[in-house]
This record gives sequence, C-alpha cells and structure tokens, in this order.
Amino acid sequence: MRIAYIINSVEGGGAALPVPAVTRVLRDAGAHVEVFVLTRRDERALPQMLAAGLQVHLREGGNRDHWAAYRWLDRELAAYRPTLIWTSLSRATVIGLLLGWRRAIPVACWQHNAFLERGNLNLLRALRRRPALWIGDSDLVSTVTAERFGVPPERMACWPLFTIDPGAPQAQAWRPGQTLQLGSLGRLQPAKGYGVLMDALALLNQRGFVAPVPFEIAIAGDGNERETIARAAQRAGFAGLRLVGFSERPLDFLAGLHLYVQPSLREGLCIGVHEAMQAGLPVIASAVGQIPYTLEAGRSGWLVPPGDANALADALAAALANPGRLAAMGQAARARVLPLFSGAAFRQAGERVLERLRARGVGDAG
Repeated sequence: MRIAYIINSVEGGGAALPVPAVTRVLRDAGAHVEVFVLTRRDERALPQMLAAGLQVHLREGGNRDHWAAYRWLDRELAAYRPTLIWTSLSRATVIGLLLGWRRAIPVACWQHNAFLERGNLNLLRALRRRPALWIGDSDLVSTVTAERFGVPPERMACWPLFTIDPGAPQAQAWRPGQTLQLGSLGRLQPAKGYGVLMDALALLNQRGFVAPVPFEIAIAGDGNERETIARAAQRAGFAGLRLVGFSERPLDFLAGLHLYVQPSLREGLCIGVHEAMQAGLPVIASAVGQIPYTLEAGRSGWLVPPGDANALADALAAALANPGRLAAMGQAARARVLPLFSGAAFRQAGERVLERLRARGVGDAG
C-alpha cells in the first residue's frame, strides 16, 4: 500500500501535529507513506515530520490558489503513484477527492471538526459518496459526519487523534501564597472563544467578584486576534493576561499551570484539553467536540455552553473561590484520560482502519 497523505499546511497546531504518530502506525502496518503539503504557512509542524523520517513534499503557494494547488498535486501524484490517498481538513479533502476520481485512486478522508464553513460543507456534500472511508477524529465528529453526509457504517470509522504520553511533565498542586496560574493552548482566532473568556472576566468584575487569591491567565498561541484579545482584557479591567505566543514546549507550559481553560466555540477532538488532563490539570471548557465525552463535569472540571459568558464566569468564580480542591480534580482528570487514550488504544484504532480498507481491497497495488 502506497499512501499519499495530503494536508493543508505544516502550521504548528491543529491537524498537522499528529501526522508523525498517525503515519507511524500506518508504516508499522506495512504501508509506505509520503506527505504532500498544499501550503507551508509557519512550518512549525515540519521538524517533527522530518524527525520521524517522513518524505514531505512542500508546495510553494497560498491558501486560496486552489487551481494551482490542484495542478501541483496532480503532478506529484502522477510521479508518486499512490494506491491510496489520505486527506486531512476540507481543502486537502476536496482536492484529494477530485484527483482520486480523476486518477481512479481510492480516498480516505479525516474529519476533524463538527463545524464546517458553508462552502466546504456544500462541496463535501457533493462529493460525499466518493470516499472509500470517512474517519472521524472523535466520537462526536464521527457521529456528525455519518449523519451529515449519510455515511453507512461500513464506510465510517473513528480514530481519536490523541495518545497519552505517560512521561509527560505533571502540574504541581497550588500552594497558599502562590499566584494561581490559569492557561490555555490555542490559536488566537474567534473559534477558540477567547473573546468570550474576556467577556466572562468583565462580568466577574461587574459582579464585584474578588478572588481569594491572586491569579493570572496565560494563553499560548499565535493568531490575528492578538490585539483584539489584549484590548478586551483592558476593557474588562483584567491586568493578569499574558499572551505568550506560540509555545515550542506545550507540555512544559501546561505543567506550569493550576487550571486549564478552553472556551472554544467549536472543536473536534481538542488535543489541548486532553493534554491538560494528561498533565493532571482540572479543566473549564465549552461543551463542544469530544470535550463533553471526556471531561466529567463536577469531578474533573466544569462544562459550559459555548459562547455563554455568564456560565463561563460562574465556572471561573467556582474554581477561583476554592483553589485548594483543584489538584484533586486534576488527578481525577488524569485518571480519566489514561485508559481512554493509551498508546495501545491509539495503535489498535489505526490498525482497525487499515484492516477495514484492506478487507475491501482498498489501497492494493494494481
């Protein structure tokens, strides 16, 4: 089996980061895999791919020159001659499906988000019968994809894109006298809901809430909403916000926190929440994507409706009012994710996907 793994970019964060782990499973099962990237962007995910020994083909181009991307990938596929195309995210999936149709190559399509922009949704609906297999990166995304596109069970699979690192650094319990450290990992864009977080802080200020201990909030990520978020924090009267930029060592960043906050408006799996729970952190998060399937409200954290600043303010007030209980909630969070997302479970899910493809003759040479 020769797999052409097509991704939108090698940007740090998002669907590019799990590529080394995913392709390791595919290669260990006997597949030859090369990665084809439609645009470079910040390239922060590239070093890990190269360190994993992957052959990565990079296109010089932008995010919206779709016809140029199509023609480039067509030439690359003609030279590589894959027996299976594997796509990730909507742009790569649409182009991959069209070229799979043109070249009579079966296509397996990742889905990473329950939300799709209208244009992408319409294109994927038009092409919904072409994938040999749809793959959701979480329980919710798999369910939504099957319902949205009318995918029968034999063409729908689930492979959660997270695996536990048992040796990941662990957060330390808050001690009296310390500043309570809250934080989040995510691109500074509207979908991550950091504007809602600023609104929640403003509401706490309006309510006259005074936390019994000093606290700070650090957000690790880049994006075009940086100045907007900073101004919103000023309007909220909150001086404890730190926008630290992209983190080269996200697990170390998490280990320096006492509480993780994910106010996203939409998500797929949401690796950040799962990495936080792995680090032994309690979590305040929106009930989107995989998060409500994993996070146990009241035991390992708080779940709030997406976009609901009042509910988020209530959760923050509850957490800040009793920082002494956060460490125990964090240990409950870690105990929850360890068995659910073990390395063995990740590998077995991937092997099952390959077995299903091979059982139908998908990806066989000739």
